[in-house]
Amino acid sequence: MLNVRREKQMNEIKRLYETTFIINASLEDPQVEVIIARIQEVIIKNGGDIVAINRWGRKRMLYQIKKKSSGYYVHIEFNALTTIVKALEHVYMLDEHILRYLTIKLEKKALKARELAATRAAEIPSALIDIPVVDDLKAPLFEDEIPVVK
Repeated sequence: MLNVRREKQMNEIKRLYETTFIINASLEDPQVEVIIARIQEVIIKNGGDIVAINRWGRKRMLYQIKKKSSGYYVHIEFNALTTIVKALEHVYMLDEHILRYLTIKLEKKALKARELAATRAAEIPSALIDIPVVDDLKAPLFEDEIPVVK
């Protein structure tokens, strides 16, 4: 009984997930959009909130998957309950146009690393401004070095 209660509490907490899937690239754009909309619908119907949708587009794959050498890549970030993974995998397996898929839960360390990378990226321009400019590149770097004269 205690385990059931604990499982129920864990299922009620929304977590941040990422799902990436590859759609058959030979489909036309409206067909691809229908597949993406279906995945969005599954996420929303299962109580999920979509954070971001990244359409990476058609790309050539390193090796063939189901005799296809290129695919349309889509990456979706969303908050949802833990039960959503099974629902998504069910939809992925039934759709013959989805070549490959992966859904992961983002851990706290990954979220902290993402935040740290974002703050560092914001700090880079100010760090570049503080770099001193060397006017005389012919000057020796060390005391025992002979200066180059041209």
